[in-house]
Amino acid sequence: MREEILINATPQETRVSVVENGVLQEVHLERAANKGIVGNIFKGVVTRVMPGMQAAFIDIGQDKAAFLHAADIFQEKSLNNQAVDLEQQIQHPEITSLLKVGQKIIVQVIKDPIGTKGARLTTQITIPSRYLVLMPEQRHIGISQRIEAESERERLKQIFEEPSIQEFGYIVRTAAENVDKEELHRDKAFLSKLWLEIDDFAKSVKAPGLVHEDLSLELRIMRDILVDDIERVRIDDENSFKRVIEFVKKFIPSLLQRIERYTGERPIFDLYNIEDEIRKALERKVLLKSGGYLIVDQTEAMTTIDVNTGAFVGHKNLEETIFRTNLEAASALARQLRLRNLGGIVIVDFIDMQGEEHKRQVLRTLEKALDRDHVKTQVTEVSSLGLVEMTRKRTRESLEHLMCEPCQQCNGRGFVKTSVTICYEIFRELSRASRAYEVQKLLVLASQEVIECLLDEEANSLAELEEAIGKPIRLQPESLYGIDQFDVVLV
Repeated sequence: MREEILINATPQETRVSVVENGVLQEVHLERAANKGIVGNIFKGVVTRVMPGMQAAFIDIGQDKAAFLHAADIFQEKSLNNQAVDLEQQIQHPEITSLLKVGQKIIVQVIKDPIGTKGARLTTQITIPSRYLVLMPEQRHIGISQRIEAESERERLKQIFEEPSIQEFGYIVRTAAENVDKEELHRDKAFLSKLWLEIDDFAKSVKAPGLVHEDLSLELRIMRDILVDDIERVRIDDENSFKRVIEFVKKFIPSLLQRIERYTGERPIFDLYNIEDEIRKALERKVLLKSGGYLIVDQTEAMTTIDVNTGAFVGHKNLEETIFRTNLEAASALARQLRLRNLGGIVIVDFIDMQGEEHKRQVLRTLEKALDRDHVKTQVTEVSSLGLVEMTRKRTRESLEHLMCEPCQQCNGRGFVKTSVTICYEIFRELSRASRAYEVQKLLVLASQEVIECLLDEEANSLAELEEAIGKPIRLQPESLYGIDQFDVVLV
C-alpha cells in the first residue's frame, strides 16, 4: 500500500493528512490559538474532592477544572501489577484517602477538554519516544500487541529485562520491531534523561503550572505515525521542514531520505483533492459508490451511523443487495471514523441481514478495515437488533468540533421550527397580550420569512384574529432575526 503524509503549515495552524493509495484517510489539525494539551504534564492543585464519584477536580491553569478519577491515581501496590487480578483492579481506595483539597499534585492530560467537559487526568505519567514509552513510577515491561512474532517479542523482552534497565518501566512500541539493541538503548537513555529533567523542573514550578509540553503536531506525527510503510512525507513550510528534518535526523535517521520540501505552485492539499474531502467529512451524509449511503450523527453521548441502500438495487435478490451494501459500508465507515476522528461509543445500524454468514463477513470486513487505524478500537458482535456496538479511544476533539460550532439558528439541534409554526406562536402571543393589557395596537417584529408567511398563507387567519381582538396588528420584518425569533410590541 502506497502511503504518504502531507503537511500544510502556516503561522495560524498546522494540518497533516495521511493519504493511502491516493485516498485521504486521516486529518490532524492544530491551531496556534487553541493547541491540544494531551500528553502535557502539569503541577495542579486539588480544588474539590467528590467521594460519591470517586474523583477530584484539579486546577491546572486551564479555563475548566480538570477531572481525575481514583482509578487514574498511581498507587505503590501497582508497581508490579502483572499479578493483580480483575477484582483487585476494580477496587480502589477511597478518593478522600488519596487526595485533599489544596494538595499539589503532578498530573498528565490523557484527554483534551471536549464539549462542556474539562480535561481528563492521570498521575500515572508516561513519556513516549520513537520506540518506547517510559513509565517512571513503574517497573513493568510491556510489549506492543501489534508485534505478533513470538521470537521478536522474546528478543525485546530479554533486552528490557536486563538489570541495568530496571530503573523504570517501559512499553515497547510497535516501531521497535526488528530495531537493533543499541538503538533501543539510546532511546531508553534519552527518555531517562528527559524524565530526570522533567522531575527536577517540576519541583520549581508554582502550582497551577505547566511542567512539560508535548511535541508540536508535525513532530508528534513523525514520532507516532512515520513507519516503513510511509513512502514519503511532503512539507510546504520551510520552518516546519527544518524542524522535522532535525527531529528525524536525531531519532529516525533511516527514514530521512523520505522527507521532502514541497515547492509546487498548487497548494499541497490540492494534490489529492484533500480540501474537498475535508469538506465532505463535515457533512452528515456519506455517499457510497454503489448508490447507498451512510448517515453520521455525532452527539455528546455517542456517534450513530445508519446504513441505507439508497439508489442501489443490486442484480440478484434483496438479501444479496443488502449484503453488498453492508460490506461497502463497513469499509467506508472505518475510513470515516479515522477521517472525522470520531471517538467514544459508536453504534452502527447495518441494514438487517438474515444469514449468519453474511453478518460474520460484514463484521470481519469492518475489523479488517480498522486494523490500519492507529487508534485503539473494540468491536462487538452483531446484536439481535442488527446493531454493532464499538468503542474508539477518544483523546482529542473530533474534526467537526475543531472546525465547526453549533448553528446559531437551531442551537445545535439540527432543525428549526417552520414559518407556519412560528406564525401560530405569534397568534397565541397576540391573543394573550390583547387580553392582559390595554393597548391601542400591536406590532409584530419577526424574520422576513415569517412576515411573508403571515401576509400570504396565514393572511386570512391574521385578519380573523385582528377582528376577534378588536385591535389593529402591524407587521415589521427584522433582517437580524432568526426564523424562530419574534417579539410582540404593545403600542
